[in-house]
Amino acid sequence: MVVTLWFYSLQTQKNRNLLLLIASCYFYMSFVPKYILILGFTIIIDYLAGLQIARSAGRSRKGWLVLSIIANVGILAYYKYANFIIDNLNGVLGAFSTNNHFDALDIILPVGLSFHTFQAMSYTIEVYRGNQPPERNFSTYALYVMFYPQLVAGPIERPQNILPQLHEYRVYDWSNVKEGLARMLWGFFKKVVIADRLAIVVDYCFDNHSAASWHVLAIGAVFYSFQIYCDFSGYCDIGIGAAKVMNIKLMENFAQPYTSANIITFWQRWHISLSSWFRDYVYIPLGGNRRGALRRRINVFIVFLLSGLWHGANWTFVLWGGLHGLLVTVFPSSNKKPEKGIAIVKAIITFIAVTILWVFFRASDITQAIDYLLNVLQLQTGSGAMGMNTAELLLSVCLVVVMMLVEYRRKNYLIESNKAFYWYVAAMVALCYWLGVFGENQFIYFQF
Repeated sequence: MVVTLWFYSLQTQKNRNLLLLIASCYFYMSFVPKYILILGFTIIIDYLAGLQIARSAGRSRKGWLVLSIIANVGILAYYKYANFIIDNLNGVLGAFSTNNHFDALDIILPVGLSFHTFQAMSYTIEVYRGNQPPERNFSTYALYVMFYPQLVAGPIERPQNILPQLHEYRVYDWSNVKEGLARMLWGFFKKVVIADRLAIVVDYCFDNHSAASWHVLAIGAVFYSFQIYCDFSGYCDIGIGAAKVMNIKLMENFAQPYTSANIITFWQRWHISLSSWFRDYVYIPLGGNRRGALRRRINVFIVFLLSGLWHGANWTFVLWGGLHGLLVTVFPSSNKKPEKGIAIVKAIITFIAVTILWVFFRASDITQAIDYLLNVLQLQTGSGAMGMNTAELLLSVCLVVVMMLVEYRRKNYLIESNKAFYWYVAAMVALCYWLGVFGENQFIYFQF
C-alpha cells in the first residue's frame, strides 16, 4: 500500500521505476539478504549481453548469448542441483561398495531462483532473435527481472510485455485500482481460506499414508490437486492484481485447467508462462513437429522431463514430468471439440490422471508416492482420521466448489459499481479473517 501510494505521487516514470526497483530489492532481501548479490550478478551479465548482442554480428553475437545462458544456467545448476548431483553420485559410489563419497554443500536455495532465471534468459534470447531491442537503461532492465509482484513465483514474463510498460507514464486509473484490489483479495482468499485449509488434510495424509484408510488417502490426493491450484494461482492473482493497481498488466498464468478434456489442454491452461517458455525456447528449437511424428514425441518428452527437473532437484519431479510427457505423447488430443456430455467425462478422467500424478509431485520420494497410490488401489483399511472433523471437511469441500464455480463464471475482476466494490472488499476481508488458516505456510512455488 505504501509503495503504491508513493508510486502515484511521483511525476516521472524514471522515479517510479526507481521506487519499484528499490521496493523489489527490499522485498527480495527480506528472505536471504546476501542472495541479492546473485541476482545482481546475473542482471549485470544479461544487461551487458543484451547490449553486445545488438552491437555484434556472427559468432561474436552468438557468443554473448551463450555467455548469458551459461551464467544463468550455471547459477541455477549450482544452487538448485549441486547437492542433488552429489547425492546421486554418492549413491552410485555406494552401489560399488566404495568408501569414497562427496560431502554435501552448505547451500540454501534462493527463493524463486528458477522463475527469475527463466525470465532473464527470455530477454537475451528475444534480443538475439531480433524480437526485442536491448534495454539501455540499466535500472529499467533490473526492474524487469526483479519486479516484486511476480519476482518469486511468476508468471514468467517476456520482455515484449513488461519493458514497454515500464517506459510509459500512466495516470492514476480508479478502475484499474478496483480491478487489481479485487484480484488480490480473491488470491488471498484462495490461499489462506482454501489452500492452507486443505493443507491440513493433505499433510496429515502424506505423513500417515501407511496407517490411513484408502478413502482418506483418496480425499487427501484430491485435496492436494486443489491445494496446489489455489496456492499457486492465488499467488499469481495477488501478483497480477498488485501490478494492475499500478497500471501494469501481467500475463494470465491459469485458465480453468481442471476443466480440461485432455492432458494437452491441461498444460495449455496450467502455468501458462512456463509451458509457453518451454515451447518457444526448447520444443521449437529442438525441431518441434517439423521432423516427423516420432521426433515430435521425443521432443515433447524431453520438454516434460526438463519441466519436471525445473520444478525441483528430486527424482519425484523428474518422474512426474516424464509421466506427463508419456500421457501427452501416447494420448494425443483432437482439435475437434467434444459434445458437452463427453467433454465432462473426459474432464473427469483428465482430472483423475492429473491428481494421481500430483502424488509424485507432493511426495518426499518415489517410494512414498508409490506406497501412497498402492494403499489407495489396494483399498487399505485403517484410520478414518484426516486432521479435521466432519464439519470442517464439509466446509472445505463447499469452499472448493464455490471457488471453482466463481472461477468458471468470472470473466474479469472489475466491479463497476463503487458500492458493490466496497461490499466485495468488506466481505472478502471478513471471509479471510474468519475462515482463513494463518500459520507459516509459504506459497508452494516459492521453493522453485
